[in-house]
Amino acid sequence: MQLSGRAISTVMTMLVLTACVNALEQSASPKIPAHKSAIVLFDGSDLKSFDTFFTSTGLNSDPEHVFQVESGVIHVSGKEFGYLITKKAFQNFYLRAEFKWGEGTYGTREGKARDSGILYNVQGEQKVWPRSVEFQIMEGGTGDFWMTDGAALTGKDGTRVTGPAGKAMKIDRFGKGPSENVVGFRDPVGEVEKPHGEWNVLELVTQGNDVKQYVNGKLVNEGTDPLPSSGKILFQSEGAEVYFRDIKLYPLK
Repeated sequence: MQLSGRAISTVMTMLVLTACVNALEQSASPKIPAHKSAIVLFDGSDLKSFDTFFTSTGLNSDPEHVFQVESGVIHVSGKEFGYLITKKAFQNFYLRAEFKWGEGTYGTREGKARDSGILYNVQGEQKVWPRSVEFQIMEGGTGDFWMTDGAALTGKDGTRVTGPAGKAMKIDRFGKGPSENVVGFRDPVGEVEKPHGEWNVLELVTQGNDVKQYVNGKLVNEGTDPLPSSGKILFQSEGAEVYFRDIKLYPLK
Protein backbone atom coordinates (compact mmCIF):
# COMPACT_ATOMS: atom_id res chain seq x y z
CA MET A 1 0.00 0.00 0.00
CA GLN A 2 1.35 3.41 -0.97
CA LEU A 3 0.82 6.35 1.39
CA SER A 4 0.15 9.90 0.25
CA GLY A 5 2.36 12.78 1.35
CA ARG A 6 -0.27 13.93 3.83
CA ALA A 7 -0.61 10.40 5.29
CA ILE A 8 3.16 10.12 5.69
CA SER A 9 3.25 13.50 7.41
CA THR A 10 0.47 12.43 9.79
CA VAL A 11 2.27 9.19 10.65
CA MET A 12 5.53 11.06 11.27
CA THR A 13 3.75 13.55 13.55
CA MET A 14 2.20 10.70 15.55
CA LEU A 15 5.59 9.01 15.93
CA VAL A 16 7.16 12.25 17.17
CA LEU A 17 4.33 12.81 19.67
CA THR A 18 4.64 9.22 20.91
CA ALA A 19 8.38 9.66 21.38
CA CYS A 20 7.81 12.89 23.32
CA VAL A 21 5.25 11.23 25.59
CA ASN A 22 7.59 8.30 26.22
CA ALA A 23 10.44 10.69 27.02
CA LEU A 24 8.28 12.58 29.51
CA GLU A 25 7.19 9.35 31.17
CA GLN A 26 10.77 8.17 31.44
CA SER A 27 11.91 11.50 32.91
CA ALA A 28 9.20 11.15 35.58
CA SER A 29 10.33 7.67 36.55
CA PRO A 30 12.56 7.37 39.62
CA LYS A 31 16.08 6.00 39.31
CA ILE A 32 15.77 2.52 40.78
CA PRO A 33 18.98 0.60 41.61
CA ALA A 34 19.65 -2.77 40.00
CA HIS A 35 17.50 -5.40 41.64
CA LYS A 36 16.53 -9.04 41.55
CA SER A 37 13.19 -10.52 40.51
CA ALA A 38 10.05 -9.41 42.33
CA ILE A 39 8.73 -10.96 45.51
CA VAL A 40 4.99 -10.55 45.02
CA LEU A 41 3.56 -9.64 48.41
CA PHE A 42 0.03 -9.32 47.04
CA ASP A 43 -1.00 -10.93 43.77
CA GLY A 44 -4.66 -9.94 43.85
CA SER A 45 -5.96 -13.22 45.24
CA ASP A 46 -5.02 -13.67 48.93
CA LEU A 47 -3.13 -12.27 51.93
CA LYS A 48 -0.92 -15.29 52.59
CA SER A 49 2.25 -13.15 52.79
CA PHE A 50 0.84 -11.26 55.79
CA ASP A 51 -0.30 -11.56 59.38
CA THR A 52 -2.90 -9.20 60.83
CA PHE A 53 -2.84 -7.34 64.12
CA PHE A 54 -5.41 -5.19 65.92
CA THR A 55 -5.30 -3.47 69.28
CA SER A 56 -8.69 -4.97 70.14
CA THR A 57 -8.19 -8.59 69.01
CA GLY A 58 -4.44 -9.22 68.73
CA LEU A 59 -2.64 -11.31 66.15
CA ASN A 60 -4.44 -12.98 63.22
CA SER A 61 -7.93 -12.24 64.42
CA ASP A 62 -9.99 -10.01 62.12
CA PRO A 63 -13.65 -10.68 63.04
CA GLU A 64 -14.81 -7.38 61.51
CA HIS A 65 -13.11 -8.17 58.16
CA VAL A 66 -11.14 -4.93 58.17
CA PHE A 67 -8.82 -6.39 55.53
CA GLN A 68 -10.52 -8.07 52.60
CA VAL A 69 -9.53 -8.99 49.05
CA GLU A 70 -12.13 -7.65 46.64
CA SER A 71 -11.81 -7.72 42.84
CA GLY A 72 -8.05 -8.09 42.99
CA VAL A 73 -7.37 -5.31 45.50
CA ILE A 74 -7.01 -5.10 49.28
CA HIS A 75 -9.95 -3.22 50.76
CA VAL A 76 -9.10 -1.71 54.16
CA SER A 77 -12.26 -0.55 55.93
CA GLY A 78 -10.31 1.54 58.46
CA LYS A 79 -12.84 0.81 61.21
CA GLU A 80 -10.23 -0.72 63.54
CA PHE A 81 -6.68 0.45 64.25
CA GLY A 82 -4.27 -2.25 63.15
CA TYR A 83 -2.29 -3.56 60.23
CA LEU A 84 -1.23 -6.19 57.74
CA ILE A 85 2.39 -7.13 58.42
CA THR A 86 4.71 -9.27 56.30
CA LYS A 87 5.68 -12.62 57.74
CA LYS A 88 9.28 -12.04 56.62
CA ALA A 89 11.78 -9.27 57.34
CA PHE A 90 13.63 -7.42 54.58
CA GLN A 91 16.68 -5.20 54.06
CA ASN A 92 17.98 -3.34 50.99
CA PHE A 93 14.97 -3.42 48.69
CA TYR A 94 12.76 -1.56 46.26
CA LEU A 95 9.07 -1.65 47.18
CA ARG A 96 6.30 -0.65 44.79
CA ALA A 97 2.63 -0.42 45.72
CA GLU A 98 -0.47 1.45 44.61
CA PHE A 99 -3.18 2.98 46.77
CA LYS A 100 -6.34 5.03 46.49
CA TRP A 101 -8.69 6.46 49.09
CA GLY A 102 -12.18 5.19 49.81
CA GLU A 103 -14.83 7.33 51.46
CA GLY A 104 -15.22 6.42 55.14
CA THR A 105 -13.48 7.92 58.19
CA TYR A 106 -14.03 6.42 61.63
CA GLY A 107 -13.49 6.70 65.37
CA THR A 108 -10.97 9.33 66.45
CA ARG A 109 -10.23 10.01 62.75
CA GLU A 110 -13.86 10.70 61.76
CA GLY A 111 -14.07 13.86 59.68
CA LYS A 112 -10.31 14.28 59.70
CA ALA A 113 -7.79 13.95 56.87
CA ARG A 114 -7.74 10.36 55.64
CA ASP A 115 -4.75 8.56 57.11
CA SER A 116 -2.83 5.35 56.47
CA GLY A 117 0.79 4.41 55.88
CA ILE A 118 3.44 1.85 55.03
CA LEU A 119 5.72 1.18 57.98
CA TYR A 120 9.03 -0.52 57.20
CA ASN A 121 12.08 -1.76 59.09
CA VAL A 122 9.52 -2.86 61.67
CA GLN A 123 11.01 -4.47 64.77
CA GLY A 124 9.92 -5.28 68.30
CA GLU A 125 6.60 -6.33 69.74
CA GLN A 126 3.33 -6.31 67.84
CA LYS A 127 1.44 -3.19 68.88
CA VAL A 128 -0.03 0.05 67.56
CA TRP A 129 2.48 1.25 66.51
CA PRO A 130 5.73 -0.78 66.55
CA ARG A 131 9.24 0.64 66.15
CA SER A 132 9.63 1.55 62.48
CA VAL A 133 10.11 4.20 59.82
CA GLU A 134 6.89 5.18 58.06
CA PHE A 135 6.10 6.15 54.49
CA GLN A 136 3.16 8.34 55.45
CA ILE A 137 -0.04 8.13 53.43
CA MET A 138 -2.30 10.99 54.42
CA GLU A 139 -4.39 13.60 52.67
CA GLY A 140 -2.04 16.54 52.36
CA GLY A 141 0.91 14.64 53.85
CA THR A 142 1.66 11.63 51.66
CA GLY A 143 5.43 11.20 51.46
CA ASP A 144 6.29 12.43 54.96
CA PHE A 145 8.63 10.32 57.09
CA TRP A 146 7.43 9.30 60.56
CA MET A 147 9.79 7.70 63.09
CA THR A 148 7.92 5.65 65.67
CA ASP A 149 8.74 4.25 69.11
CA GLY A 150 12.50 4.93 69.13
CA ALA A 151 13.13 4.75 65.39
CA ALA A 152 15.41 7.43 63.94
CA LEU A 153 16.41 8.94 60.59
CA THR A 154 18.62 11.81 59.44
CA GLY A 155 16.78 14.12 57.06
CA LYS A 156 18.13 15.73 53.88
CA ASP A 157 19.04 18.84 55.89
CA GLY A 158 21.28 16.80 58.20
CA THR A 159 18.96 16.90 61.22
CA ARG A 160 18.65 13.62 63.13
CA VAL A 161 15.04 12.93 64.15
CA THR A 162 14.11 10.27 66.70
CA GLY A 163 10.60 9.21 67.67
CA PRO A 164 10.37 8.96 71.48
CA ALA A 165 9.32 5.65 73.03
CA GLY A 166 5.62 5.12 72.40
CA LYS A 167 5.41 8.23 70.22
CA ALA A 168 6.42 9.44 66.75
CA MET A 169 8.21 12.37 65.10
CA LYS A 170 8.07 13.38 61.44
CA ILE A 171 10.09 14.87 58.61
CA ASP A 172 7.89 16.68 56.07
CA ARG A 173 8.15 15.81 52.40
CA PHE A 174 9.92 18.19 50.04
CA GLY A 175 7.92 21.26 49.02
CA LYS A 176 5.07 20.60 51.43
CA GLY A 177 2.65 23.46 52.00
CA PRO A 178 0.39 24.26 54.96
CA SER A 179 -1.79 21.42 56.18
CA GLU A 180 -5.26 21.14 57.65
CA ASN A 181 -6.56 18.05 59.41
CA VAL A 182 -9.92 17.82 57.64
CA VAL A 183 -11.31 15.10 55.40
CA GLY A 184 -10.62 15.66 51.72
CA PHE A 185 -7.75 18.10 52.32
CA ARG A 186 -5.31 18.71 49.45
CA ASP A 187 -2.02 20.57 49.75
CA PRO A 188 -2.52 23.98 48.07
CA VAL A 189 1.21 24.32 47.37
CA GLY A 190 2.91 20.96 46.88
CA GLU A 191 0.27 18.26 46.38
CA VAL A 192 1.67 15.01 44.98
CA GLU A 193 -1.42 12.81 45.15
CA LYS A 194 -3.79 12.37 42.26
CA PRO A 195 -7.42 13.49 42.72
CA HIS A 196 -9.52 11.55 45.22
CA GLY A 197 -10.48 8.08 44.03
CA GLU A 198 -7.59 7.71 41.56
CA TRP A 199 -4.73 5.25 42.02
CA ASN A 200 -1.37 6.56 43.25
CA VAL A 201 2.01 4.84 42.86
CA LEU A 202 4.24 4.67 45.94
CA GLU A 203 7.87 3.61 45.59
CA LEU A 204 10.39 3.10 48.36
CA VAL A 205 14.10 2.39 48.02
CA THR A 206 16.21 1.42 51.03
CA GLN A 207 19.82 0.93 49.99
CA GLY A 208 22.55 0.75 52.63
CA ASN A 209 22.30 3.96 54.65
CA ASP A 210 20.04 5.75 52.18
CA VAL A 211 16.24 5.83 52.06
CA LYS A 212 14.18 7.42 49.27
CA GLN A 213 10.40 7.78 48.98
CA TYR A 214 8.61 8.50 45.70
CA VAL A 215 4.98 9.40 44.99
CA ASN A 216 3.72 9.09 41.41
CA GLY A 217 7.29 9.06 40.08
CA LYS A 218 8.46 12.12 42.05
CA LEU A 219 11.13 11.98 44.76
CA VAL A 220 9.34 13.44 47.79
CA ASN A 221 11.64 12.58 50.69
CA GLU A 222 15.12 11.25 51.40
CA GLY A 223 16.99 10.32 54.55
CA THR A 224 20.07 8.50 55.79
CA ASP A 225 21.12 6.15 58.58
CA PRO A 226 17.71 4.66 59.38
CA LEU A 227 17.31 2.97 62.75
CA PRO A 228 16.23 0.17 62.56
CA SER A 229 17.81 -0.62 59.18
CA SER A 230 15.84 -3.81 58.46
CA GLY A 231 12.63 -5.49 59.46
CA LYS A 232 9.10 -6.35 58.42
CA ILE A 233 6.74 -4.16 56.41
CA LEU A 234 3.19 -3.28 57.41
CA PHE A 235 0.17 -1.57 55.85
CA GLN A 236 -2.01 0.41 58.23
CA SER A 237 -5.67 0.58 59.01
CA GLU A 238 -5.88 3.96 60.74
CA GLY A 239 -9.43 5.25 60.71
CA ALA A 240 -9.81 5.71 56.94
CA GLU A 241 -11.06 3.54 54.12
CA VAL A 242 -8.24 2.83 51.67
CA TYR A 243 -7.37 0.35 48.92
CA PHE A 244 -4.02 -1.23 48.01
CA ARG A 245 -2.97 -3.24 44.98
CA ASP A 246 0.06 -4.49 43.04
CA ILE A 247 2.39 -4.79 46.03
CA LYS A 248 5.82 -6.02 44.96
CA LEU A 249 9.22 -6.05 46.64
CA TYR A 250 12.47 -6.31 44.69
CA PRO A 251 15.65 -7.23 46.65
CA LEU A 252 18.52 -5.03 45.51
CA LYS A 253 21.56 -6.62 43.90
